[in-house]
Amino acid sequence: MTPVGTQTPFTNGLTDGAGRRTVFVVAGEISGDVHAAGLMREMQAREPSIRFIGLGGPQMAAVPGAEIEDWTADAAVVGLSEVLAKYGYFKQKFAASLDRIETDRPDAVLLIDYPGFNLRLAKALHGRRGHQPKLIYYISPQVWAWKRGRIKTMARVLDLMICIFPFEKDLYEKSGLRTVFAGHPMVDRMKQLNHGWQREKGLIGWFPGSRLHEVRRLFPVFMKAAKLIQVQLPHVKFVVSAANEALAGEMRNMAESARMPEARRWVETGTVYELMQRVEVGAVASGTATLEAACFGMPYSLVYTVSWPTYVVGKLLVHVKHLGMVNILAGREVVKELVQHQFTAENVAREMLSLLTDSTRRDQLLADMAEVVAGLGGGGAYANAAEAVVQVLNEPVIES
Repeated sequence: MTPVGTQTPFTNGLTDGAGRRTVFVVAGEISGDVHAAGLMREMQAREPSIRFIGLGGPQMAAVPGAEIEDWTADAAVVGLSEVLAKYGYFKQKFAASLDRIETDRPDAVLLIDYPGFNLRLAKALHGRRGHQPKLIYYISPQVWAWKRGRIKTMARVLDLMICIFPFEKDLYEKSGLRTVFAGHPMVDRMKQLNHGWQREKGLIGWFPGSRLHEVRRLFPVFMKAAKLIQVQLPHVKFVVSAANEALAGEMRNMAESARMPEARRWVETGTVYELMQRVEVGAVASGTATLEAACFGMPYSLVYTVSWPTYVVGKLLVHVKHLGMVNILAGREVVKELVQHQFTAENVAREMLSLLTDSTRRDQLLADMAEVVAGLGGGGAYANAAEAVVQVLNEPVIES
């Protein structure tokens, strides 16, 4: 019998009969697949015999020895109608996951973002009798922006939350949920991708996002803004980042329709991180790219627009003052946000001209962004997260 309070490394959980501990992992989107794979590899570095099973994507499946079903092509859906259309599929996967966990009896269930599925799975597992694996969540869903009521539920059912933003730690710990801030994986990624490009004087970058509806709403405004900017600064040049060739073709067609054939030559594909290091200033669609731009020290303004019904509903549901993560982390508007009715060609042009010509403002923006990025951790995010997971797995079994 293990003495009370004594830790027996790597043997406290259930094993598969070969002395290996098992972790069931669930990720449902491409980004989650990447983060899960990074964490799994770091866990393997600490415990080489660990066994991974579950649902994920190709990055997770490529981890040596992992038994991962690649479901991201079907699971990564956005929008209520899309989810409802696949209700039967998700119900089947949910039931199959519960059955697999009951059969394999993993030591832990590791949930990566994807709250619609993963929080329901955590609640179902917490309420079951018998085998109770550790329930660990990595990459917190943004419940602080909407559905804050979920925090109480998460505190009740989870054993550990590993978050990537520093303010999340205080938020969750106030609810009683054990929380670790591991740092943001983007810090490590941006260090790897930073090749020290020199910024090109007078080069303005347009970053209209990776979705077709974003490009169709944003790129026409960018083209109009370019004309206004050139009236004031004829020497400036423009470049547009296209997420893929399909979106590049769409933008070139839009340039022809707008009778701006020169805009066809702006479009580049697959160079987003290079451009974030080369352009002097830019305008970036709301999303992950805004934090990436800050990591690269690119002066920019955030832009976004959606249909008015979506905007109205969003205003009712979302309880944060700012849209951009840099501003949320700073607690104030560091990066100018041009959203919805403020997103006009005139306003975009005014902001780009200001960032180009007002060195005091540009320097202050760079200093503020650097302060925010410094708060994301010094690197080693996956390693820090792996340490936290292994610590939970290694905690002693307390016997009466």
